[in-house]
Amino acid sequence: MSGFGLSPTLPKPGSAPADRWGWFVALGIVQIIVGVLCWIDVTAASIAGVVILGVLLLIGGVFQIVHAFTMRGWSGFLLYVLIGILYVIGGLLLMEEPLRGSLIITIVIAVMLIVSGIARLIVAATHRHMQGLWLVILSGLVSFAVGIMLYASLPWSSLWVLGTLIAIELVFHGIAWLQFGFALKRSHRA
Repeated sequence: MSGFGLSPTLPKPGSAPADRWGWFVALGIVQIIVGVLCWIDVTAASIAGVVILGVLLLIGGVFQIVHAFTMRGWSGFLLYVLIGILYVIGGLLLMEEPLRGSLIITIVIAVMLIVSGIARLIVAATHRHMQGLWLVILSGLVSFAVGIMLYASLPWSSLWVLGTLIAIELVFHGIAWLQFGFALKRSHRA
């Protein structure tokens, strides 16, 4: 890190994160509220998630192209420019057609769940001698079944899957920040 003009510093005794536990609690509350709002309208959250992903791809693509031109003599120049262009195109397409983007992302999620479920079942079949294998089998069956159900309910599942996942992530992450903030408060008092 020191190459960027930044040097790691340890917090001073009076400026430890425990002194700012309220910020973590506030962050947790905000994330829980936003998560609940996403849960109320999962379709809007799905579309917003796809648009945000498109913006991030666009920004990443621009940075990729700029980085490639700063390293012109590098042997991977053309590949980096092409990858950057693909990111930009993908980002623009997601922002222009968020419903189609949501459909494609849901298909990818469904396929990943099906493949990971099958992989877990194969692992369980090849390691039959191990104890507690029923959890791996159950996990594989659940992943496989959820993937099949998502795929079977397309295109409708693409309207709620991403929004639901975003809502769950925000609520649980918010709860984690709340717990962390209150733990800091308790440690600060002690």
